[in-house]
Amino acid sequence: MFIYLCKKIAIPGNVRLRCISWNKDQGFIACGGEDGLLKVLKLETQSDEAKIKGLAAPSNLSVNQNLEGHSGSVQVVTWNEQYQKLTTSDQNGLIIVWMLYKGVWYEEMINNRNKSVVRSMSWNADGQKICIVYEDGAVIVGSVDGNRIWGKDLKGSHLCHVAWSADSKVLLFGMANGEIHIYDSQGNFIVKMKLSCLVNSTGAFSIAGIHWYHGTEGYVEPDCPCLAVCYDNGRCQIMRDENDHNPVLIDTGMNVVCIQWNHCGSVLAVAGTLKTTSQDKDINIVQFYTPFGEHLRTLKVPGKQMLAVSWEGSGLKIALAVDSYIYFANIRPDYKWGYCSNTVVYGYTRPDRPECCVVFWDTKNNDKYVKYVKSLISITTYGDFCVLATKADENQPQEEHETESIGATYVLVLCNSIGTPLDPKYIDIGPLFVTMTKTHVIAASKEAFYIWQYRVAKKLTAMEINQVARTRREDRERIYHIDDTPSGSADGHLDYSRASEGTRDPICAITASDKILLVGRESGTLQRYSLPSVALVQKYTLNCRPHQLSLNCNSSRAAIIDLSGVLTFFDLDTRIVDSTGQQVVGEQLKLERRDVWDMKWAKDNPDLFAMMEKTRMYIFRNLDPEEPIQTSGYICNFEDLEIKSVLLDDILKNPEHPNKDYIINFEIRSLRDSRALIEKVGIEESSQFIEDNPHPRLWRLLAEAALQKLDLQTAEQAFVRCKDYQGIKFVKRLGNLQSESMKQAEVAAYFSRFEEAEKMYLNMDRRDLAIGLRVKLGDWFRVLQLLKTGSGDSDDALLEQAHNAIGDYFADRQKWLNAVPYYIQGRNQERLAECYYMLEDYQGLENLANSLPENNKLLPDIAYMFVRVGMCEQAVSAFLKCNRPKDAVDTCVHLNQWNKAVELAKNHNMKEIGSLLARYASHLLEKNKILDAIELYRKANYFFEAAKLMFKIADEEAKKRTKPLRVKKLYVLSALLIEQCHEQMQNTQRGKVKGKTSETASALAGLLEDDVLSLNNRFADNAWRGAEAYHFFILAQRQLYKGSVDAALKTALHLRDYEDVIPAVEIYSLLALCACANRAFDICSKAFVKLESLDTLQPEQRQQYEDLALEIFTRHCPKSNKKSDLDDVLESREEKLPVCVATGEPIMEYRFWMCSVCKHCMKTKETSNYKFCPLCHSTV
Repeated sequence: MFIYLCKKIAIPGNVRLRCISWNKDQGFIACGGEDGLLKVLKLETQSDEAKIKGLAAPSNLSVNQNLEGHSGSVQVVTWNEQYQKLTTSDQNGLIIVWMLYKGVWYEEMINNRNKSVVRSMSWNADGQKICIVYEDGAVIVGSVDGNRIWGKDLKGSHLCHVAWSADSKVLLFGMANGEIHIYDSQGNFIVKMKLSCLVNSTGAFSIAGIHWYHGTEGYVEPDCPCLAVCYDNGRCQIMRDENDHNPVLIDTGMNVVCIQWNHCGSVLAVAGTLKTTSQDKDINIVQFYTPFGEHLRTLKVPGKQMLAVSWEGSGLKIALAVDSYIYFANIRPDYKWGYCSNTVVYGYTRPDRPECCVVFWDTKNNDKYVKYVKSLISITTYGDFCVLATKADENQPQEEHETESIGATYVLVLCNSIGTPLDPKYIDIGPLFVTMTKTHVIAASKEAFYIWQYRVAKKLTAMEINQVARTRREDRERIYHIDDTPSGSADGHLDYSRASEGTRDPICAITASDKILLVGRESGTLQRYSLPSVALVQKYTLNCRPHQLSLNCNSSRAAIIDLSGVLTFFDLDTRIVDSTGQQVVGEQLKLERRDVWDMKWAKDNPDLFAMMEKTRMYIFRNLDPEEPIQTSGYICNFEDLEIKSVLLDDILKNPEHPNKDYIINFEIRSLRDSRALIEKVGIEESSQFIEDNPHPRLWRLLAEAALQKLDLQTAEQAFVRCKDYQGIKFVKRLGNLQSESMKQAEVAAYFSRFEEAEKMYLNMDRRDLAIGLRVKLGDWFRVLQLLKTGSGDSDDALLEQAHNAIGDYFADRQKWLNAVPYYIQGRNQERLAECYYMLEDYQGLENLANSLPENNKLLPDIAYMFVRVGMCEQAVSAFLKCNRPKDAVDTCVHLNQWNKAVELAKNHNMKEIGSLLARYASHLLEKNKILDAIELYRKANYFFEAAKLMFKIADEEAKKRTKPLRVKKLYVLSALLIEQCHEQMQNTQRGKVKGKTSETASALAGLLEDDVLSLNNRFADNAWRGAEAYHFFILAQRQLYKGSVDAALKTALHLRDYEDVIPAVEIYSLLALCACANRAFDICSKAFVKLESLDTLQPEQRQQYEDLALEIFTRHCPKSNKKSDLDDVLESREEKLPVCVATGEPIMEYRFWMCSVCKHCMKTKETSNYKFCPLCHSTV
């Protein structure tokens, strides 16, 4: 950063100032002084015109109001920015709160404790609370509306400072004896702060300032120190929080009176006085530090005593209260920024993110690309590329080829102009200084510099890229210690141990060109190395410590800016004789400029450069300045006698929305003079002036002016002088044209005045040329308009081309709906299909496929579009239309439509579908995906295979003794598959009889018949047997629990036929239970006899059954009076009468209902109670 005094305001009556505070939001400046002085000032805001020029120093005051109310010396002023309130206090303890009404400040509240004097006041971060501390130890916390929240008297303590934490949960109280006490927000003492900065400090000291940055504009980096405590003896500590035991320690070496953070917590200003040995009086200075204790700048301030300092809201100005004056200093921050390929790259912090936000703003197209980078150190640019220097992320794994740098702490990331990372390099030295050329990136710490020859794979083949990747890193990366003397041979390999060794003369600046590398050291030594071999060629001695170095375009001259902003120049190749008579290389030039904070050499002229001095830009030619230009922009580029400058101050006020107005182009005097001469005097005289001051840009200006006047001879000569081959060819073509108006039209088109050129063509009745012009420009909308408005027939081919080009225009912007009508008119079926697909208009896509002729080359593409969205039928139709049945079958298989696949295979005599099906089924079975295999067989109409697998699942579930209803459902599904198999066989047989079956179908039917005949399955004859068993098992239990014990017993008696399906122990247990409930003890007795005789029972279980039987039949005789009721059931078993699946009773009537699916019966009277078959659940 660079800082300089820019303005001074005197307080009337020479009243001495005691305090000053700058409102960060509204820009008001409050200053308090002796005799009750309280003023509110405001610097005028920039006008629109001034904004465009980027003037950094407004001169007048727009507000200057005296606030009357205090009688004693005003000692404390503080702003509440959220609520636009000003709180002030004087030596008598009077506190006044001021409010703004219609542009004027008025008293809102007054408070006077009359006991002690207010030493400090502080509003919390959200402006809701104020904490006021009195010298006698009294503390008051009040709300913004004037109510007292709490008060406390810290007896025996003399308070002098107070500060809130960012979350308003902690208060810091600074004591007169130098201690700092930490309290919670309710006034309860927590702990004393550890003051590391006072170690080994002797004598009396007091607190000069406590300032806690609240993070409102984000932090420089995560876990950044933000709490600054400073003592009058110059000792200072910067902490991450109130309990930080490892703070940043600074010894400023001065008597401190005041400290303050800037708006974003990146710079701490420490104001005070410094004793000098040479002068009798102390001098006022302001020191500027980073949050990590690094000293940035020192500002000397005139006057006797400085008492207060305050930053402006944007951090670009600082106000200093000295005696009876307010001094203003302008700050030129060291922004992290660069310029490459018409792109401004800048970094800034955001409150909502810990990373640094890096914006790549394309100023030509006004496009913006955002990239978030952790711990960004610097941005360096050259040509089309940018290097971001960052700290390495410890959690992120480094790339494989970087294994030699495992544990590297820094990264150099090479990016293109839209922020795409091209190549990262991990290094172990801190890149404090980074520069780059078109082939090299050079990063330097204080002791060593690292050189990386970067490569960008623009048009490399895969083989070449692999070769680049395999190249040994030493070939492209080298590191040198500053005290070494490299000879340019194979030295400089990656030895980080040598690089970490210290030096007595550290590096302080570097710069490089294609030929040389310059390294500046703190002693003033300038070391010159050759590139790319890196050999130490020369050492020069400067008269200053360089802070910034820059080389001109032919590497003959270096510009040096030192720490105090003095710009000097050094000729690198001049040989002179020094005072001792010896010949030395290099000469310090006599030109010297002060208060310089930026400079840029011209890319195409070694004697041209531009520099920024305070708020003026000077352009120098051969060390002679032109008249200055008022601006505060940072110089991006100096080329073709034009300077491009960017107003970074304005951009970073709203970094998310950069404005093209913030890019300013300045023309240097020779360009302005040449343009004025051409306009006022004429081409011949101007030609002589340009001959005396030759530059390609001036010759091009002359050529363009000559073209405008159709002076083709002068234009051609000028184009030759500026080596513009296209211009020469254009002039030749103009010479071959006969018509003057035609020449004028061509010239208008050359200067991009296309509307004018088109109008001329149309006036000449040359619509074809107007259309040709628009075609060249790619303005197809206008081409279409011209074609449609033309008389006579328009060119159909061109019309189609225009429609297709407009369709492409919309398609490129994903406006598919807009593109469709143009593609239809342009008969571009390929792009039309793509549009339908992107719009998910599958009906339109299907219609398009239907409209195409057979074997059209687009049909397979459309078919694959349907495949991708799972539309099997349409995909098959498209494949068949282009005579690709194999792809159609593959599609059916891919989309699991096996029935369609088998049908297609049969129709097209494909033999492999059966084997494919079997292979896929076995694959599914291996993975135990039995249900998937069943579904596969079912869809392929292989019902018998599906049924076998389903019976297998049902049997396994039955063995697991899971829910009977689940088992019944599985048996029902198995039986339904068998029914479908029978139906398929019958249909096949019918086809045989009618003689209409194909050979493949007959073979399939025969195979199925063989399968059925050879099946050794107990369900082959009666597929419904398992379903019946579990149906009656469930029905009997439902009837039993419902209380219909008679019906339950009748149903349970049927289960005796299903011992092969349900375990006998469960059947006879249920039967015994139902018989006992129905008091049919003879059946109960037989059930117990059966149970006791079962081989599957354990001895313990058999004993339990015997005991239970003994207990029952000692009370009840094993006879039943209800035997007559059970005769029907017993007879039905002998005579095989049909059983009602609704009630479990035998059907004795001649009329009954039979299910069309499972062929099971139900009594006619029961059908009214059911909508579905109780067994198979098909509709009644």
